[in-house]
Amino acid sequence: MELVVTIIYYCLVGFVSVLLIYNLIKTTEWQKEVLYIIVLIPFLLRLFMLK
Repeated sequence: MELVVTIIYYCLVGFVSVLLIYNLIKTTEWQKEVLYIIVLIPFLLRLFMLK
């Protein structure tokens, strides 16, 4: 059961990371780019199991 929850968690983190990267690429305002990068860092750390 724990493995299923872990897999769902990492799929969700990956999906949100992809959405953030997509929005980062599409935006043209540098303030929003900085905000997306700040929000994206913890998601990438969790996705790569570094934190």
